[in-house]
Amino acid sequence: MALSPRKPAAASWLDGFGSRAGNRDIGFALGVMAILAVLFVPLPPVLLDLGLALSFAVSVLVLMVALWVKKPLEFNSFPTLLLVVTMMRLALNIASSRLILSEGQTGSDAAGHVIEGIAQFVVGGDYIIGTVIFIILVTVNFVVITKGSTRIAEVSARFSLDAMPGKQMAIDADLGAGVIDDAEARARRKEVEQESGFFGAMDGAAKFVRGDAVAGIIITLINIVGGILIGLLRHDLPIATALQNYTVLTIGDGLVSQIPALIVSLAAGLIVTKGGTEGAASEAVIGQLGASSRALYMTAVIVFGFGLLPGFPLLLFAALAAGLAATGWWIDKAKADDKADAAREAAVSASEAAEAAEDPADLLKIDTLRLELGAALVPLIGSPDAALPGKVKSLRNLFATEYGFLLPPVRIKDNSALPAMSYALVIQGVEIARGELRPAMRLVIDPANEAADIPGTRVKEPTFGLSAFWVNAAQVPQAEARGLTVVDGESVIITHMTEAIKEHLPEMLTYGATQELIKGLDRDYQKLVSDIPNPSPVILTQHVLQNLLGERLSIRNLPLICEAVAEAAAASKNLTFITEHVRKRLASQICNALEGEDGFMRIVVPGGGWEAEFTQSTRVQGDEVSFLMAPARVQDFVAQARAELHKFAQNDEWPALLVAPEIRPIVRSMIERVSPMTQVISHNEIHRKARLRTVGTIGP
Repeated sequence: MALSPRKPAAASWLDGFGSRAGNRDIGFALGVMAILAVLFVPLPPVLLDLGLALSFAVSVLVLMVALWVKKPLEFNSFPTLLLVVTMMRLALNIASSRLILSEGQTGSDAAGHVIEGIAQFVVGGDYIIGTVIFIILVTVNFVVITKGSTRIAEVSARFSLDAMPGKQMAIDADLGAGVIDDAEARARRKEVEQESGFFGAMDGAAKFVRGDAVAGIIITLINIVGGILIGLLRHDLPIATALQNYTVLTIGDGLVSQIPALIVSLAAGLIVTKGGTEGAASEAVIGQLGASSRALYMTAVIVFGFGLLPGFPLLLFAALAAGLAATGWWIDKAKADDKADAAREAAVSASEAAEAAEDPADLLKIDTLRLELGAALVPLIGSPDAALPGKVKSLRNLFATEYGFLLPPVRIKDNSALPAMSYALVIQGVEIARGELRPAMRLVIDPANEAADIPGTRVKEPTFGLSAFWVNAAQVPQAEARGLTVVDGESVIITHMTEAIKEHLPEMLTYGATQELIKGLDRDYQKLVSDIPNPSPVILTQHVLQNLLGERLSIRNLPLICEAVAEAAAASKNLTFITEHVRKRLASQICNALEGEDGFMRIVVPGGGWEAEFTQSTRVQGDEVSFLMAPARVQDFVAQARAELHKFAQNDEWPALLVAPEIRPIVRSMIERVSPMTQVISHNEIHRKARLRTVGTIGP
């Protein structure tokens, strides 16, 4: 997964706009400084009208963007933007108050046409009505929207922080199971951190909205009281005129401030339940505000509608609306250009990929693990609800848990050369297993042929060769009522793959995979491996691990295995000797794996005659063991062992075969061809606390 996604078209256009207008960061900083300057520098009515119109436009744009974002993190600059917009509104409120108090005696247009227009349109110049409307708006904003948004922000921030450890654990679990790769895991962790940061920021930003509402009430009261006193004492206005002028102007000013505040409060309430800011504030704010041309078009229409209101400066609002609409048009054009560029790049990439596919060097590359499907089985991976890919991925978790070895990713592909209903498992370019499925049917395992009356297609189960038959869904209840095992096609493949991979685990433990396992150890154990007295300690460790996996022993306890290898390598270079020493150190693990539910290890032993013959045929010289038994006698032993072990295999029981330490590797090489699942253990591998139960004897 790419961690540096392509810039949106809007951001790309705005980047160009910024390069033509100057540095965007400097422009953003100058804008913030201009807002601060308004707090102290008197504004003429014309500039105040422009600022108030801009406040309306920005508030509506924020609301439109909040309505259309799909995820909160798409508008993660909202807390920063909320602070800037609130500060701009308060600065304009102070500037208008300065004009009202200094020029209020001249009439209702003392503070500009926007305030006059609002006063005339909303309250008709009646300060009593205006006061009531203003109180209602303040109540709606302060008591309803602002208070609710603040509470939601507090709860969301707390819940987000509480859920963060669980989300991180879920990501680690998916990564361990092989469902996601390292890049996607990093991206998800980053998103979790951003979400937590966003809700924390929103918890604080909600206080801006609440404080803005309180400040609006206080400023309005000061304007009314201060204006009346100035009109009476300084300008000698009649009480009625002073009350009319200053109250109407103040109420108009309060409404001009409260309407944008109400809009932004609503946007905060919409966005607060959706999380983190990345990069400079200017990039985030400008890029996200301009990301949706629909928001700009809608804002242009609404701003133009404001200009049509009686008393409003139509030319100013029309020009602002035209600018917003032009920006939206340029964004759409940039998006179209980006799509065309992306299409051209995709065509070039496809052409390059086709050329690369023709490179003879690529033909030499092989997949470590590949599952091939015939034409009729392609729906097992092609349909939206296909379960096979997920089950195949889960195999990595299974083998990591049972054997301490993370399998390489399994590539699933169709193969037209296979029969339509066949599948094949390929390891390092070599087919090691093949089976056949019946799509949309179920496989009934019937080892004793007890359900011959149930209609179906008789076959051999591909994994263990048991008698089975394929049935339609209608026959499944009948088979289950007989107590037979019924499995779907995906489970047949997974079971077959599991057993086939177990037999070929040593082949998949490559030199690179062994290095990765060693890199996962603590530094002390990494140094221990590097200090093993061998020309290539990693290769020696790899061969030992391959021997253990070949006998289906887990290598999860890698630190102990490395200790044992280092101990034995100091005394001998013989691989068999070193492996047997490792097995001796793993005695507790071996016995624990072989214990039954009753706590006993079920074992089969060679008869007295075979033990004596093995002893006579064995020659031990140092760490070298020679075995001189005649081939005919070896075949006799294998035949008797197979007959004895088959009695237990019919009931899916697998007792271990216990032999003398000197001949354990030799007996294992005999038995693995006829009963690979049978564990061959020596007396040295019996833990002191293990309890044995002999259940069979081979030969006399």
